[in-house]
Amino acid sequence: MAFGKGHHLHLIDGSAFIFRAFHALPPLTRKSDGLPIGAVSGFCNMLDRYVRDNSGANAATHVAVIFDKGSHTFRNDLYDQYKANRSEMPEDLRPQIPLTRDATRAFNIACEEIEGWEADDIIATLACQARDAGGRVTILSSDKDLMQLVGDGVEMLDPMKNVRIDADGVREKFGVPPERVVDVQALAGDSVDNVPGAPGIGIKTAAQLINEYGSLEELLDRAEEIKQPKRRQTLIEHRTQIELSKRLVQLDCETPLDFTLDDLEIRDADPDRLLTFLTEMEFRTLTRKIAERLDREPPPMPEAAAPAAPDTPKDPPIDPAGYEIVRDLDALRAWIDRINAAGQVAVDTETTSLDEMRADLVGISFATEPGVACYIPLAHRAGGGDLFDADALAEGQVDKAEALALLKPLLEDPAVLKIGQNMKYDVKIFASEGIDVAPIDDTMLLSYAQNAGLHGHGMDQLSDRYLNHQPIPIKELIGSGKSQITFDRVAIDKAAPYAAEDADVTLRLHRLFKPRLHLNKVTRVYETLERPMVPVLARMERHGIQVDRGVLSRMSGAFAQKMAALEEEIHAAAGQPFNVGSPSQLGEILFGEMGLPGGKKTKAGKWSTSADALEDLATEHTLPRLVLDWRQISKLKSTYTDALQEHINPDTGRVHTSYSIAGANTGRLASTDPNLQNIPVRTEEGRRIREAFVAPEGRVIVSLDYSQIELRILAHIAGIDALKQAFKDGQDIHAITASQMFGVPLDQMTPEVRRQAKAINFGVIYGISGFGLARNLRIPREEAQAFIDTYFERFPGIRAYMDDTVAFAKEHGRVETLFGRRIHTPEINAKGPGAGFARRAAINAPIQGTAADVIRRAMIRMDDAIADLDAKMLLQVHDELIFEVAEDDVDALVVRAREVMEGANMPVVDLSVPLTVDDGRGANWAEAH
Repeated sequence: MAFGKGHHLHLIDGSAFIFRAFHALPPLTRKSDGLPIGAVSGFCNMLDRYVRDNSGANAATHVAVIFDKGSHTFRNDLYDQYKANRSEMPEDLRPQIPLTRDATRAFNIACEEIEGWEADDIIATLACQARDAGGRVTILSSDKDLMQLVGDGVEMLDPMKNVRIDADGVREKFGVPPERVVDVQALAGDSVDNVPGAPGIGIKTAAQLINEYGSLEELLDRAEEIKQPKRRQTLIEHRTQIELSKRLVQLDCETPLDFTLDDLEIRDADPDRLLTFLTEMEFRTLTRKIAERLDREPPPMPEAAAPAAPDTPKDPPIDPAGYEIVRDLDALRAWIDRINAAGQVAVDTETTSLDEMRADLVGISFATEPGVACYIPLAHRAGGGDLFDADALAEGQVDKAEALALLKPLLEDPAVLKIGQNMKYDVKIFASEGIDVAPIDDTMLLSYAQNAGLHGHGMDQLSDRYLNHQPIPIKELIGSGKSQITFDRVAIDKAAPYAAEDADVTLRLHRLFKPRLHLNKVTRVYETLERPMVPVLARMERHGIQVDRGVLSRMSGAFAQKMAALEEEIHAAAGQPFNVGSPSQLGEILFGEMGLPGGKKTKAGKWSTSADALEDLATEHTLPRLVLDWRQISKLKSTYTDALQEHINPDTGRVHTSYSIAGANTGRLASTDPNLQNIPVRTEEGRRIREAFVAPEGRVIVSLDYSQIELRILAHIAGIDALKQAFKDGQDIHAITASQMFGVPLDQMTPEVRRQAKAINFGVIYGISGFGLARNLRIPREEAQAFIDTYFERFPGIRAYMDDTVAFAKEHGRVETLFGRRIHTPEINAKGPGAGFARRAAINAPIQGTAADVIRRAMIRMDDAIADLDAKMLLQVHDELIFEVAEDDVDALVVRAREVMEGANMPVVDLSVPLTVDDGRGANWAEAH
């Protein structure tokens, strides 16, 4: 009988089922061959539940699972940026996609997909056909794009929540009836699908406009009538973009189908076909349940898939004694075959140094499943320990060149996921061997994306916390202090358990952390802000920046002379000579002999001469100020002009800093060995150190620096109209703040008043107190507190932001950036001295974290933007990116880099203030900055 009145069509959104199954369940592999099957398992359980529940008044007479086929559709022809910002499909999901189609057919449910058309269009066409034929339609999905179809016999069912969505439900979500959903979406755009929409108009505003004017077309035709200037201008200027957006979000009910509604009639599954498929997938529990329901004997499972005893843990215990040592090429080939079959592998390298630029590769470890790991020794020295022979290799090792030749295709294979802990290190080690490792996952970053602020992310700490296992300490192998040896001197039989255990632990952590990304709603943070940073930073670090040793040496000499001159002044101010570098001698003079106020003793009974203590005294006496100046010069000399010379790589003539991706809770990168982010910029001496960072002949150093990005983000988040307008108009933000606070006209602004406003602007972001501002400005505390009070009166949105942020942190134990980065605040409810710090950190984190996210997004996009230029990105220093560029490409680099940086927030976050970037260029960093 032809489909018509009395029939009920169920349309299942196949992609929604797949991704729900993939992200909700832990990784699962087929034991017989290592094929990833976790998503297929979840998908089959969801189909089985659907079949079992398909009864009663809402039972289907017809059903189909609708899938997407390919990624290019007619919408990409309309707009080439459509869905351009979507992340790549996870590597371990890719081989499971065709199996979900096989599963649908095994359940004898119609499985439909059409090249060039999205699943949503097929669903729309079928829904319209069924409705026009007089039947009912239920769409099993929670996808908001499908809500435009609801009404006249068409409803949606969120199968995960078992919630039905009718016209009232759509109105509740969008503020308009279903037939106007596309109008609202066209205005609001969609960051997920990269639909542009109208800048600055969200769902709520869009709904208000559509309800007022009746339709999008009427709104656009009458845009001149809108009273609000900005909104009127937006609709007029972006009309073409908005109309394009509607074409992108409007579902096509005329998709050409090669089947009919009658082909979708419910059919019972063929028991043999279904049970055979489930058995081949090794889904033992589901196979048994369905077999019992069908009163059939389940087919025998492959022997490798036999279940563990009920009291056996899911994963075998970690036992380093059971790992394999790969000593020849045949054994290595067997492992390569095993890894290819599994589709993923945990990998770790053992080297002679933590400095990747000077380290030699000693061995490699792999793990393919818990408890199954190996170590491949490549360059251990004969003898080992104190008896080692530096010129001879130990026996029983694979030839390094031959091993790497075999491993290169595997490590570069896009179909095999490489999992590591702090993968940037291993990527650089392999890069030095000519191997470009990809794709990668990083357990350190998986933990960081989910647990920033809760604990550290080193492997030992993660293993102890999440696996209840303490890995073999490296000190047991190489010792410590002066007697420490390099890893190539460790005997192979001792090195293997340690190295293979690292890979095994890493694999287990990955199995634990990866599925939780979706549950913790940080998948986008990890996939777009964390994982892509690894290759970007690895390339930057390997390239390094050229440093002129002669410039540093001359600066060290000049600093030494200045320190000597300051010492003479200090001794004169003290009335006696003493060791300026001795805190105890300085304390006795300041507080014991001179009797200066505010002296406090430490627990050891010594006077405190910390920087804070001296800053408080600097306004009252010359001696503390001179000591502070001496300390600053001393630090510049020891930390930079002397130490940087030791960091110059003898092979490259460059300094290769290392960036810690997971170092700061807010997402800011930390620079170490050496730290190039803390070189002072407020003093002439600090700025001069940048003169030593130079460009080779024929090349130029270029700096691009976000202008006041954190203040801009604060203005956006806190909704401070005066500051937002000043940023939009390109005005001097510190002068505007001073004018707002002190009532001084801009044309009468003095440098001193502007300086005070600048200190407050930046201080408020960090939750500065009246005490702290007084110290910074060297003014009385009461005057400083009055400045802060006035600031909050003029900009009440800031106080509201602070209070709301602290309240959110106390309720949820975290704060979030505009991009969804989670920063946990476990101390926010603490009492005592730490409470103030926790509160300030919570207030600052969304601002600083959002700024960090913006520059990360810029860095990730930068390589593609400048790929055809003779240019390299060298350094990131907070809000600044430094490049080395051929002279002929400087102008092009500045244009492209600025475009990337100023648009890095889009399309995810549409800021209400513009991001602007200042640029500079020169023969060295100082000139460029």
